[in-house]
Amino acid sequence: MKFAFVAAGAAALVAMVWGISVLSPLPPRTVTMTTGSEGGAYHEFGKRYREILARSGVELRLLASEGGIENLRRLSDPRSGVSVGFMQGGATGDSERKDLISLGTVSYEPLWFFYRGRNPGRKLERLRGKRISIGPEGSGTRVLAGTLLAANGIARDVAHLLPLSPHDAGEQLLGGRIDAALMVASWESPVVRRLLASKDVEAVSFPRADALTALYPYLNKVTVPEGVGDLARNRPPSDLVLLAPKTSLVVRKELHPAIQHLLLDAATEIHSGAGIFQKAGEFPAAESVDLPLSDAARQFHKTGRPFLQRYLPFWAAVFLWGLILLLLPVVGAFYPLFRVAPALYGWGMRRRIFRLYGELKFLERDMAQGDSAEEAGDLVGQLDRLEDRANHIQVPLAYTNLLYNLRRDIQLVRERLASRRITGAG
Repeated sequence: MKFAFVAAGAAALVAMVWGISVLSPLPPRTVTMTTGSEGGAYHEFGKRYREILARSGVELRLLASEGGIENLRRLSDPRSGVSVGFMQGGATGDSERKDLISLGTVSYEPLWFFYRGRNPGRKLERLRGKRISIGPEGSGTRVLAGTLLAANGIARDVAHLLPLSPHDAGEQLLGGRIDAALMVASWESPVVRRLLASKDVEAVSFPRADALTALYPYLNKVTVPEGVGDLARNRPPSDLVLLAPKTSLVVRKELHPAIQHLLLDAATEIHSGAGIFQKAGEFPAAESVDLPLSDAARQFHKTGRPFLQRYLPFWAAVFLWGLILLLLPVVGAFYPLFRVAPALYGWGMRRRIFRLYGELKFLERDMAQGDSAEEAGDLVGQLDRLEDRANHIQVPLAYTNLLYNLRRDIQLVRERLASRRITGAG
């Protein structure tokens, strides 16, 4: 018998695990993130995400790339194995949107504009014929810089647009081998700090920034205060107004919601601090720049971490939530039965007793109709058997009053029958 109970329990556990795996699959233990170039901000962010997800037993594999455009290409390809990545605002076309969702924005990506020699002018007319770095192929920098230069009439046919990385562009600009460089890089980037401190290179505010943010809504204006790079030398010598798209954390739609919550939890830890362009708590933000917010992200930005994950280890919380999802329809299906079951049980208990009452009624009728001693003796026998059955009925405590009433009524009938027999004998 003990073995049967153990076997039944094991079978129930196996069925439960199978049901959870089918109806509410567990999240993957390995996820691939496409980041950016080695040493770049995206890649450094990816390393921190990897450390944080590892605490919950999830391995985050990092895949370096040339930037946001290559990240978008990988995320849009279901065969790439990439489930999450960083993407620059304004880089998504309609064809890539159907399989991707956003977890929100996580940072500003300022577009820096450095040059040598004379100021390029309000309409950038002095950049004609110049050698300008606009970022490598596959980078979001190249797309953004090309768009803004073209809007000002500086296209490939009037300038030499070079595909240099921020590091290479900085080296060549300082060495005088190129005339200008546009690069998307964080304030903490070594090449940005080096170029800001150089007396041979100037940083310039992008002209007509208000017009450009009106034409390209995914752009934002951010300000680099005068002297913030080097107070002693007052670098930069005046406030700089830069254009900055925002970085979005993008995932494929099929990525498990629990992994999305983990990524958002990591994003809060990594990006919520104050910075030169942002206030504390400004990121991650529930913003859908190019892609719709996922349901998991929308809920996270409203209420924070899921309830169970606040108090339980990640995998325990996920399993328990899957179990709840599995049991909800079962409980829903059986709830009406749970409501009716007590009434049915009570009806069954009363029916057992009322059946004996029915037999007692027939005995009373026979007693009223019979006159002979033989008939009276037979009724006594029937009454004895009825009382014996009443004495052996097992009922819950709540129904003992009915049973005691039955026994009392049997005794009353017995007394009436005895009285008739005495009267008949007299």
